[in-house]
Amino acid sequence: MAALILAPLATIGRSVMGLLAGVGRVSIYAGATVSHLFRPPFYPREFLIQLMQIGFLSLPVVGLTALFTGGALALQIYSGGARFNAEAVVPSIVAIGMVRELGPVLGGLMVAGRVAAAIAAEIGTMKVTEQIDALVTLSTNPLKYLTLPRVLAATLSLPLLVAIGDSIGIFGGYLVGTTRLGFNAANYIQNTVDFLETWDVISGMIKGAVFGFIVAMMGCYHGMNSGKGAAGVGRATTNAVVSASILILASNYILTEVFFSA
Repeated sequence: MAALILAPLATIGRSVMGLLAGVGRVSIYAGATVSHLFRPPFYPREFLIQLMQIGFLSLPVVGLTALFTGGALALQIYSGGARFNAEAVVPSIVAIGMVRELGPVLGGLMVAGRVAAAIAAEIGTMKVTEQIDALVTLSTNPLKYLTLPRVLAATLSLPLLVAIGDSIGIFGGYLVGTTRLGFNAANYIQNTVDFLETWDVISGMIKGAVFGFIVAMMGCYHGMNSGKGAAGVGRATTNAVVSASILILASNYILTEVFFSA
């Protein structure tokens, strides 16, 4: 009888301990990566390559996502505001919603789907084919050569992607507002400028930096800990995208609580 009662508790305990152990391993990996930030040797060529791969090549998907999100947001806010005769709030809410929440979160999720998967697959394949062991044999630290350039590039490039995505999303709302909803173009722009504050933009870019760090870190961590064979690389890729997406949503709530709880 005691065994039947304790078995479910033991299962829950093992799950919790496994979760805490995973959090500990990721934290140690992240701390080790950050500790190499100011210690030579440096690999600027790898950093610039990753800046292009993670930042510039992610611009189309982030821009298209923001454009359609801004347009859909304008339609939804207009439809909801019409119930309270508050259609005039469309420009300000579209701008605030894009800059504070939707721009950083959707940008982070889209980059997670594109970048975290690619990083995990690339590094996982390198591990399976023993290329990482070859780097160690050549006295090259994998954290310095593989992880740090990707994490640094993602952390620096995602805030810029968020800023560009915010602008495109607001423009998408402007297009829908002026062509479909009957707003005057000058009034729409004026309402957007009047209600948008500097801290709204800065907070969104800070979120972007945090999300970029999470995306690259999850991709590198799961790639470095990939299992053997194609199945192991596939699991690492899936785990990287899932964990990055969950952490982005969780950290977004925490940052929003910190920035705007007052």
